[in-house]
Amino acid sequence: MALGIGDSAPDFDLETANGRVRRQDFVGKPYVIYFYPKDDTPGCTKEAIGFSCLASEFANAGVTVIGISPDNTKSHEKFRVKHELSVTLASDPEHQLMEAFGVWVEKSMYGRTYMGVERATFLIGADGRIAAAWPKVKVDGHAEAVLAAAKAL
Repeated sequence: MALGIGDSAPDFDLETANGRVRRQDFVGKPYVIYFYPKDDTPGCTKEAIGFSCLASEFANAGVTVIGISPDNTKSHEKFRVKHELSVTLASDPEHQLMEAFGVWVEKSMYGRTYMGVERATFLIGADGRIAAAWPKVKVDGHAEAVLAAAKAL
């Protein structure tokens, strides 16, 4: 079951290409976590570019954006460089944070069932609670909707 508005954001400490990103880094500050299935796939690329294009506006609103997938940091860095991404990309290869947020789910394709990431985004307020949530994200216009909610905090 996915977390929802008002729930406390789970603790995290994840590896990035440049070090680590931790929940404790955001005490008293709002931030966005978006979960995506895989680096350099069409939908995930479009979503990452969307957030990167708005990075300065998120920064002006005092909000950090973190993209999280099961991919390793080497894959993230290659993805970041190839598409000139400016958002932080963190690795959750064991799916611990994905499971805590409820986005590591059973999926099916072509009659085959498997576990995977459900594309979802969470806006965490300065109080550490989920201020807004977007389950089963459709990429078009999504970064703009998240920015509008972030500005409204």
